[in-house]
Amino acid sequence: MTDPKAPRLCLVTGSEGTGKSLLLAWLIRHGTRPGTSVERRVHGFVPQAGQTALTTAWMLAQQLSIAARTPGELLAALAGDKRRIVIVLPDLHDASARDEVTELAHRLLDLEHVRLIIESRSGSSPQLEALPSAVMDLDAPQWTDATRHSEWVSSQAPQPTADEPQQTRAADPVDLNDPAAVCAAEPWLTTARYEQSGGSHGGLRAAWLRAGASLIQDQARADRAVTLRAALGDDADPRLAEQLAHLATGAAWRVSWSRVRGDITPPWPGPARAMAPGNGHLSGTLLVADHQDTVHLIGDADAAPAGRLPQPVSLPRDVAVRPDGTAILLDAHGQLVVQRSVTAPKPTGIAALLDNGSTPEQELLDVVSRHLNAFPGTALASHSTMIAVGDAGGTVHGFSTEEEGPRPHSFLLHQGTVTALAVVELPQSEAGSAVSLLYSGGADGRVRVWRGDADPLPAAVAERSVPVTALAVARTGTGLVLAIGWADGLVEHRILESAQVRTFRPGASVASLALTSGGQLVVGTNETLVCLQAT
Repeated sequence: MTDPKAPRLCLVTGSEGTGKSLLLAWLIRHGTRPGTSVERRVHGFVPQAGQTALTTAWMLAQQLSIAARTPGELLAALAGDKRRIVIVLPDLHDASARDEVTELAHRLLDLEHVRLIIESRSGSSPQLEALPSAVMDLDAPQWTDATRHSEWVSSQAPQPTADEPQQTRAADPVDLNDPAAVCAAEPWLTTARYEQSGGSHGGLRAAWLRAGASLIQDQARADRAVTLRAALGDDADPRLAEQLAHLATGAAWRVSWSRVRGDITPPWPGPARAMAPGNGHLSGTLLVADHQDTVHLIGDADAAPAGRLPQPVSLPRDVAVRPDGTAILLDAHGQLVVQRSVTAPKPTGIAALLDNGSTPEQELLDVVSRHLNAFPGTALASHSTMIAVGDAGGTVHGFSTEEEGPRPHSFLLHQGTVTALAVVELPQSEAGSAVSLLYSGGADGRVRVWRGDADPLPAAVAERSVPVTALAVARTGTGLVLAIGWADGLVEHRILESAQVRTFRPGASVASLALTSGGQLVVGTNETLVCLQAT
């Protein structure tokens, strides 16, 4: 662990009863203590008894604060973060799918910043034993003080002999067709059995594997039922949705509607790279930008298709809607794209003849566009009198319509890229003007708030050790609500006046968030689009 020239694989091996597991338990205990030096730190560990490559990936993702539903997604996330990572895999010989876990270990070792410490009985993992590694074979005499080992053995409680069968009972089987059973069962066991099963189980198997690591969190049965309901496809047994909704009684959320990859009626709108609620003639819709340059319009009440923006936008990073229904987007290059829906009302008569485009709204759009031509944006937000953009240097720029014309107010709010913005207009202040609140999230894991007519608050509204991926803010019947999406797949729904926080994990990384006019929370990922109603 401390020698940079040492092999990046350490095999702790030996016959049964030599102390391999005890040694690794000691290592993990000391390697995960607060204050442990970087060279001796253990970042992830998964006891392999009964595990598969999928469950191993889920557990590692949870420990490493990564949203990953498959081993491939875990590897991709680790490849993008070059910080040193030490992973310990005890009891590989007892893995449920040893060959798959061994393949995962091979692929982890392809990442030069990853070090693995694997426990395996002698001869049980020839593929790993053939790799360059540091081997600690506890059958070898140099690793054991015979006298102290004998004293330790004699101090332990007697173990059952071969003639004294251990009183262990096999885990009760889980009915994989029964939503109540799978929500209440041990989630690791349920996952392994769904992996091994060839049936669809009415759609429960696909939903369980789609929701992924969110279902293995320590949670109540009702919360697990909400997550499973959100992951159901439209090809599932129609009775399951109702059964899961009943099982979710008492949970913080109720699923209003959901769309998953492959849905046909209504169709899944694609990966929700960016999302915004409609305004003006687009009120009652959501704009959802996908991975193929298309911005879909769907009904916010039921996700029914409502059209699309007329022109494709190159890999849109963010989207917002102006009060008149004009859509503004950041394209792949951080430039502003302005589009009006084909259903937008157009000026007629004298108004059309006098329209020369020189309006306060157009001036605002022009100023923002010129700014982004010089300083490409990474995030975008809008309300009636403001457009805000963030950049890769951590600065947020707010452009407001004022008497002397639009001008920017800029503050450095983050260390690193601004990853998300959300803005809301509050009722008029005592001075008679509306007050803008701008929330920003960054790769530094901080959420800041900035009132348009004052300096930003120095303290973060929220802060975690993972980047912010999405923000949404709105005034609702319960007060001002802020929704935060984090890179590890956590969504927080905060009622700011009461400090009440609800959470949700869709199972994949959160790409976008929106709060509808009815106060519902819509969560977008690369696999699902879910509308939640707080209970």
